Amino acid sequence: MRILSLPLLLILLVLPTLAAAQELPAIPPIKRLLPPYGNELSPEVRAVLEKRLQALERSIAKLENSPQLPDVEIFTKAVSCALKFDEFYTAKDVDKVHWALAQAAERLSQFEQGKALWAQQTGLVVRGYRSRIDDSVQPYGLVIPENHDFKKPCPLYVWLHGRGDKATDLHFIHGRAQSVGELAPPDAIVLHPFGRNCLGFKSAGEIDVLEAVAAVQQQYQIDSHRIVLIGFSMGGAGAWHLGAHYADHWCAVAPGAGFAETARYQNLKPENYPPQYEQTLWGVYDVPDYVRNLFNVPVIAYSGEVDKQIQAARVMEEAYANEGHKLTHLIGPGMGHKYHPEVKQDLLARLAKIAAEADGKAPDKVSVQTRTLRYGSQYWVQMEGLVEHWQDSRIDADWPARTVATKNVSRLKLNLAPFETRSSEFLTIDGDRVLLPQVARGSQEILSLVKIDGHWQVSNSDAQQLRKRPHLQGPIDDAFLGPVLVVLPTGKSSNPRIAQWVDFESQHQLERWQAAFRGKLKTVTDQEVTAQDLQRHNIILWGDPESNAVIRQVIDKQKLPLAWNAESLELGEHKLAAATHLPALIYPSPFAADRYVVLNSGPTFREAHDRTNSLQNPKLPDWALLDITTPPDAAQPGRVIAADFFDEAWQVKPRNP
Repeated sequence: MRILSLPLLLILLVLPTLAAAQELPAIPPIKRLLPPYGNELSPEVRAVLEKRLQALERSIAKLENSPQLPDVEIFTKAVSCALKFDEFYTAKDVDKVHWALAQAAERLSQFEQGKALWAQQTGLVVRGYRSRIDDSVQPYGLVIPENHDFKKPCPLYVWLHGRGDKATDLHFIHGRAQSVGELAPPDAIVLHPFGRNCLGFKSAGEIDVLEAVAAVQQQYQIDSHRIVLIGFSMGGAGAWHLGAHYADHWCAVAPGAGFAETARYQNLKPENYPPQYEQTLWGVYDVPDYVRNLFNVPVIAYSGEVDKQIQAARVMEEAYANEGHKLTHLIGPGMGHKYHPEVKQDLLARLAKIAAEADGKAPDKVSVQTRTLRYGSQYWVQMEGLVEHWQDSRIDADWPARTVATKNVSRLKLNLAPFETRSSEFLTIDGDRVLLPQVARGSQEILSLVKIDGHWQVSNSDAQQLRKRPHLQGPIDDAFLGPVLVVLPTGKSSNPRIAQWVDFESQHQLERWQAAFRGKLKTVTDQEVTAQDLQRHNIILWGDPESNAVIRQVIDKQKLPLAWNAESLELGEHKLAAATHLPALIYPSPFAADRYVVLNSGPTFREAHDRTNSLQNPKLPDWALLDITTPPDAAQPGRVIAADFFDEAWQVKPRNP
């Protein structure tokens, strides 16, 4: 018998795999919707712009980071993105690039001299900050009164802009340097967050608003108790969403037009509804599910009388009425999709009065309503556990009456620091009497309560058993609201279709993040990632156990409810062929107590959902099993065989027949 040489044997073993890979048809590219494709520059013009940009980028790279450095980098980033994605829509857009490069050069010169004159500038000011999600620089605009006293705390108005598909970094910052916008109160600073362009102030756009506010508070004297949230159209939708989910951040909320939920705004009929898990995920952002939070803060809605988007305020009027409240709703007579001048002045006068009278005291009556622990906190009340996620969950706390009423809540915390208690004082929660600790005013006393066998009692410890908890509750998209690191595989799957899908979809998601989310996700390989990386970030793992050593590590340690090898894939009661199936899922990280691991997924809304911000919602729950013989496209990453939420202990639920 002839013995084959080792090199020849390896060739014979590899050839079938290579042949199978070659036989696979290429996955069709996915056309982006955001930003729209613009005009290509001539090679000569592009070469000039790139040369100027690269010179500035080299100079910036030599500088040490500081809070003012993003104020320089926002200009070079804007130009870089415009060149990469051809964001040139008119003949004058090249002039905007020259303007941005000149601004970068001027600020760079000041920075190198230890100056930041723009930090004391009044009028229209464009600035930036570095996001904790992806370390990208994100721009924001300011309107600062001409005679502003920089040493005196002042109110802050947060204005959320309308939809502008072409209003990418370059066009946004140029506009913010040229136009005051809808409002310029004489005694307040106005902040124009970018919202990562066109995400409806959801997802990373939601975090952008919060981070921009924090950046302004670091750079200017802002009275944190007098922050007004206002917006129109897409910004009105953002004001509804951010107002309801973060009611304790604002002294007043003023949504104009926009949308407040998904199904009714989209005129969906039950026969056209998406899968049940996607309907459930409407509960992440649908504002009627959070309406009781809005009872904590003054809300003034505005609509044009003949504007179709009056629908949002009508929906919220109904939600208010269902809870025994009435929404203040100003209507511009005869107006379409814009403010009526007189009604707008009335609105701004009301907001100014509310801001002037805000005293910063914590309300002694607080309502919390949510469907997820991501948004379970208002003022001194914090949900810590739910009986079951995605059900209507409530806390109504009345300090003067010393009562708390809950619904679908298993754990909670009360920060009693704003209040004083006397010895032997009781709190009644759902009929159970709990002895309160004595608290001195100004202390940070936290009362933790847990429901056991149907009754509430003081919890003296927070055992770290695996359970859903605030900011560690899923779904997949939740990972992209915190620090993210993408870990790419260096190995090769023995299944050619898996290797092809992972290569295509991982690169597609990186490019989509840069184009639509206006940042750049940090990436390392499974061989480069460090223990510090794993502890600091939500880790996005692409590949399978053969190709990605980190996936293999978490499975070998049995940290995921998943059995996966080259032949089969098992999750709960599901067993599938590993050659054509992949899991996309989120799970608490085995490397850090407050971080996630995600397998094979970016944000789950895709290009097909960018046509309207009302569809930019999570599309997959905590886990999904994908049949990748259906290639990824603008709507889905593959055919979803099964998908569901983990239970409250992060375990797979029994299959629903």
